[in-house]
Amino acid sequence: MFSVVSDEVTMPGGGVAVRDYLRHVGAVGVVAIDDADRVVLVRQYRHPVGRRLWELPAGLIDVVGEDLPAAARRELAEEADLTAGRMDLLIDLHTSPGCSNEMIRIFVARDLAPVPVDQRHARHDEEADMQVRLVELDDAVGMVFAGEITNAAAVAGLLAAARARAGGWAALRPATAPVIR
Repeated sequence: MFSVVSDEVTMPGGGVAVRDYLRHVGAVGVVAIDDADRVVLVRQYRHPVGRRLWELPAGLIDVVGEDLPAAARRELAEEADLTAGRMDLLIDLHTSPGCSNEMIRIFVARDLAPVPVDQRHARHDEEADMQVRLVELDDAVGMVFAGEITNAAAVAGLLAAARARAGGWAALRPATAPVIR
């Protein structure tokens, strides 16, 4: 998932300093919104913070050769048992650029349909007892401001989705838009 890297960096004043950071494989997340304006939230245990968090369906870019929209569709199916008839790019987010190069690309998925029962992903490990809930987008935004949703990708994705919806979804980019480096 990540490795710790030490680089020697030339500072603006000419000196050199060692900077340690986490090199991350990258991730995708999905704001899946249904026809009733509800978003899919998943709740799972996160050991580093010692509690369960409300999050978006999301996961690592860990399948060789898989493009980002396909990874997002896979994570939506695995974590929420849903497919999307429409997938657009919502935002790109550097989660903690002071200590990691991790970037998560967050998509908005619409025209949702259930994955057939016989084709659903078997959940293991931290996903084994994952809760999946549909929450009205405005209520999910309220959960952000109430401190009930603290996962950075979920906070950013939900706020961005609310703003994009208010603009009639006109600001969305194609799911295949290139990553800006």
